[in-house]
Amino acid sequence: MVTIQKFLAQLQKLCQPGIRVHVVGVVLLTIVMLGFQSSTFFPGNGSLHDHGRGIVPNVSCSGPSDTKSPGTEESSVPHLVSAPVENISAKVSLRMEKVDVSGGTSLKPAGSPVDQRKKMRTKKRKMKEPDWTEDMNVRNCTREKDPRRRRRWANIPVRSIQEMNQMLVRNQRSSCTKAPEWSSPIDQQILEARREILNAPIVEDDEELYPPIYRNFSTFKRSYELMEKMLKVYVYKEGDRPIFHEPLLSGIYAAEGWFMKHMEENNRFLVDDPAKAHLFYMPYGSATLRFKLFDPVIRNKGIMIDRLQTYVSTIASKYSFWNRTGGADHFSVACHDWASLIKYKTMGDSIMAICNADVMGAFELGKDVSITLTPVRNAKNPLQNVGGKPGRNRDTLAFFAGQPSHGYVRPLLLQHWGNGDPDIKVFGSLPKGGRTYAEHMKSSKYCLCPRGFEVNSPRLAEAFFYECVPVIISDNLVPPFFDVLNWEAFSVVVPVKDIPRLKEILQSIPRKKYLALQAGVKKVQRHFLWHNKPEKYDLFHTTLHSIWFNRVLQFRDQQTDEIS
Repeated sequence: MVTIQKFLAQLQKLCQPGIRVHVVGVVLLTIVMLGFQSSTFFPGNGSLHDHGRGIVPNVSCSGPSDTKSPGTEESSVPHLVSAPVENISAKVSLRMEKVDVSGGTSLKPAGSPVDQRKKMRTKKRKMKEPDWTEDMNVRNCTREKDPRRRRRWANIPVRSIQEMNQMLVRNQRSSCTKAPEWSSPIDQQILEARREILNAPIVEDDEELYPPIYRNFSTFKRSYELMEKMLKVYVYKEGDRPIFHEPLLSGIYAAEGWFMKHMEENNRFLVDDPAKAHLFYMPYGSATLRFKLFDPVIRNKGIMIDRLQTYVSTIASKYSFWNRTGGADHFSVACHDWASLIKYKTMGDSIMAICNADVMGAFELGKDVSITLTPVRNAKNPLQNVGGKPGRNRDTLAFFAGQPSHGYVRPLLLQHWGNGDPDIKVFGSLPKGGRTYAEHMKSSKYCLCPRGFEVNSPRLAEAFFYECVPVIISDNLVPPFFDVLNWEAFSVVVPVKDIPRLKEILQSIPRKKYLALQAGVKKVQRHFLWHNKPEKYDLFHTTLHSIWFNRVLQFRDQQTDEIS
């Protein structure tokens, strides 16, 4: 108040009597407004509410000599802090910068979360979209590993099954994996296995298997025989439970748990001496990683990435095998939607067997392995209720039931076919008093498998479980075990843009063709079933075989780059 009185006394000297009253009035009004703004009507002085992104924490503008007034208290309401940005310190800098504003100066807190988010948005806008063009004859490893491909873009092209076939053939001829830093007797074994696989004797018939469902039956049969004969896998003991070494055996992500369970049990493929191993298994659960470490409020994936980076650093420093190949002979099996992104940021050039195989994302055809979400409702009996009606006795053309809000494809499906069509039965939730979900699957000719938030769908495995021909409605999904299976022999693929024509497409398939597809489903079913104890050609062995098969074909020795 003394300061204000001195200011008014000087004002009398500066201002002429005619305008003195007006100037004093303006000054007093300004003082009142400033005092009002600092009152309890504006708690949390200086806080910014950024709608849609949470509340930005206060940043003090006081210098080191400022002290808190007696009796003042900090707000008891915690502020929500945005997820930390990579390479940005978690502590907000309190250093102040002066910024010229209309000839004056204004203070802003340098390095505040608001500034960082603005920089990130600007950087993302300036980032150019990757080159999506594909030469089906020449592989471009630099373009394939472009980190921009891992982002979501509005104009991602759609690859047909035929184009994926061409990409796979091209990638099997040429490898982007690292050649070993030094040679090992294991390398010669892999080279010999590759020669035998590529020169496999022609087999046209078999008592156990049905050749039409395979891409190249002779190659598959010889590769599987060699896997049983020579493959050795070392399982790392490092890693704490429950994220490592604790399999999840029920739910839609159960595939990674069942594989872990069978791989860590005493089986013919395990070896105690890592120097004798062809492959190295990193036994972590992507679903458990997500459920245990991810905070849905903060929404920061960094803590999950840090955990896996620490794990990889541990095995790389303790053993020499990771550094010998850059991880190219290491593998993991993961089914959570985020697994491919997290693996890409943590596990280098290792092989990933994932349930979310997007050909335009982090998935590498010919190196990585596509598996499927396999919902297991009874961990003690994973085969409970398996099977369905014969193809001739199925009375429904097509069926789907599921959450309509998952992704953008399901709403389109319900919009066009959720209106009570007599042939295509599409539901958000099943009507009460009617058939159960399993009964619908068992009595439908075609089971619709639209993508959810990601390209995968648990209905694909359910279709095989209930012996129903799957209809894949998910652009750019790499079908499971695409490296060995001929999906045209037991499935139908419908692009998302053709959803309005779904009934026309399915009804145009001749009855004889449908019965052949359904017979193919029954023959391929064994590759999609879990057993309490692994059986030949089951889902465990088929997954392990594809990992082995891709590693053998992608192996590069120190003399050659091209696979021959």
